[in-house]
Amino acid sequence: MLDILRRIVQEVNSARNLDQALSIIVTQVKAAMEVDVCSVYLSDEAQQQHVLMATEGLNPESVGNIRLAFDEGLVSLVASRAEPVNLANAPEHPRYYYFPGSGEEQFNSFLGVPIIHHRKVLGVLVVQSRNPECYVEDSVTFLITIASQLAGAMAHAAASGEIERILAQNGQDLDDSKPLLGLPGAPGVAMGTAVVVYPLADLNAIPDRKIDDIDSEIEVFSKAVEQVRQDIINLSSRLEALLPAEDKALFDAYLLMLNGESLLGETIGNIRRGNWAPGALRQTILEHVKIFREMNDPYLSERADDVHDLGQRILAHLQAANQREMEYPNETILVGEDISATMLAEVPPGRLKAVVSVRGSRTSHVAILSRALGLPAVMGVKDLPVGRVDGCQVIADGYSGNVIISPSGAVRKEYQRLAQEEAELSAELMELRDQPAMTQDGKHIPLYANTGLLSDISPSLSSGAEGIGLYRTEFPFMVRQSFPGEEEQYRIYRHALQVFAPRPVTLRTLDVGGDKALPYFPIHEENPFLGWRGIRITLDHPEIFLVQARAMMKANVGLNNLHILLPMISTVAELTDALMLLRQAHAELIEEGINVTQPKIGVMIEVPSAVYQVDSLARRVDFFSIGSNDLTQYLLAVDRNNANVAELYDSLHPAVLRAIYQVVLSAKAHKIPVSVCGEMAGDPASALLLVGMGIDSLSMSASSLTRVKWVIRNVSTKRAIDLLDEVMQMEDPQTIRQYLNSRFEIAGMGGLVRAGK
Repeated sequence: MLDILRRIVQEVNSARNLDQALSIIVTQVKAAMEVDVCSVYLSDEAQQQHVLMATEGLNPESVGNIRLAFDEGLVSLVASRAEPVNLANAPEHPRYYYFPGSGEEQFNSFLGVPIIHHRKVLGVLVVQSRNPECYVEDSVTFLITIASQLAGAMAHAAASGEIERILAQNGQDLDDSKPLLGLPGAPGVAMGTAVVVYPLADLNAIPDRKIDDIDSEIEVFSKAVEQVRQDIINLSSRLEALLPAEDKALFDAYLLMLNGESLLGETIGNIRRGNWAPGALRQTILEHVKIFREMNDPYLSERADDVHDLGQRILAHLQAANQREMEYPNETILVGEDISATMLAEVPPGRLKAVVSVRGSRTSHVAILSRALGLPAVMGVKDLPVGRVDGCQVIADGYSGNVIISPSGAVRKEYQRLAQEEAELSAELMELRDQPAMTQDGKHIPLYANTGLLSDISPSLSSGAEGIGLYRTEFPFMVRQSFPGEEEQYRIYRHALQVFAPRPVTLRTLDVGGDKALPYFPIHEENPFLGWRGIRITLDHPEIFLVQARAMMKANVGLNNLHILLPMISTVAELTDALMLLRQAHAELIEEGINVTQPKIGVMIEVPSAVYQVDSLARRVDFFSIGSNDLTQYLLAVDRNNANVAELYDSLHPAVLRAIYQVVLSAKAHKIPVSVCGEMAGDPASALLLVGMGIDSLSMSASSLTRVKWVIRNVSTKRAIDLLDEVMQMEDPQTIRQYLNSRFEIAGMGGLVRAGK
């Protein structure tokens, strides 16, 4: 049964559309379970009905015509309970509903299981038999497993509008602009053309893409195949003396497939039907993989992996040939399963308008970069059909987290209005650029910029930032092929310190690991966010730490505006070791005759253990900087890059607010300043509460500075404290955010937290 299940699942996952997936399900399940009927019903929310969309065993003419109200029939009972219903004699059940002409009257037993995707019932999978007996437990679990796999296909179909089109074909006209739900990544709204980006040599991630020059595409594909053929011949020749005959046979098998008409002919056929070579190759390879997987002979079944490997090899050559041909429209919406910083950098300046990612959250690396660049971003769009949206018109709403594929004219017009209003609001806020960030009762709260890119220094300065509150030194490390030397780091840090002098610049020591990898220093861990990262790495490699510390201190000569920030401190011992290395670097430079001064040293409070050691830490450092991104992640046990749980990530969670307040109170008791440098600092709603807590300064993306400045200039510390007291009585982040957002609406500045003005 496990082999059958695996085969069905693979066929469903490789289906070209929902119709084909449903057909596979009803046909294969009916045969595998040896039942008389297998049917799939889709839930039509607009009409409050469950619609029969595929069947094997009932009258085929019933498809699209059997519609059960949400409170009608056994199918609706399954959906409302969101659990299986297993009956020996269905016609005797009070919820049984018979449709004349369906042929259902001859079947007694009934087993229905819900098709659920992220808590939402999308439909119901049903099997029926003539024999009046309940289905055994193995049959129930088998059907539940099949339904769970079908849920993904149905969710993608709903996201792409395919379900709406299917329902429309059955007599219903539905809105084609239903938004996909993601998570707000960076504020703003944008409209443009989707450009799908994908990891190199990942066959499953390749999207379909229309082409105009078919002959040229066939030529590119043929060249890639020939290159792979030569690679295999060379590899086989090189290893001939080392491999036994049975292993060498694998290379012969590869060459047979490359020389055969099946793989090549089908791919060329897919190209002639208008798909580009990588997409055409994906179609062919996945189809061949499916065929091999279905074979009962274990040896032949395992050859599916060889076919897939061959496809990956061809794809790698295709991508090398196509890298120069990537086209970015003037209004590019970058779309992908997981978008990297390099993917953003490859878009020509001025063309990138927004970022949409299947994975990640507001605090993902790419979301932080998007805010720094002033780009709207939507993260964690789990149901986004990436392979089908390349070239489509897309709207990305970075406030609500909504993404709309192929919007209607009315929806486009509305978002054009919102974008215009947002531009007007931004222009109004820029008038505050040179005004002090001072509350109505005269408390000055300096606003600093977060950066890490040399190109971002000038925009940070022109935005009115009073210094740099967080310079992410890992960025120069990430864009190189080896560790930057002391002199190279010195030049980078000197530039940042000079531009802002005499205003303070806080340089964070190297913070890699987790979701920030160095290509030349790979770290492979099962749980990287709880692993070797931040200060743990640099303390284990003092040669890295000392070079960086020396470069920072040398860059500060004659300027004296350097602050050094230590990330990921979780124990007092780590801080003690880091301070010892900093003193060593200082002493070395003095011995070399360089007149360096000892800079102010701070600790990032981003690990829960640090929250409960603030008194001990405060006695050893000059300032605290609360990293709300990681602190939230660790307190809530939520991987912020995991789309399945990213919606649980919210810095307005009561536990996070209480932890930050505790740190602020402890810092004040020791008379050391405390800042917030996480993305929470740039959120207008959160900024209100931080002012009430008595935070000394805030550091954020340059694009958020004027919005937060408006908040500070339009609130008194007493009013902020009152708001904090009210919020601290609330028990969930949604209630807190709604309450704070309502304050902005009342003040006539709802545009700070939503699209429009």
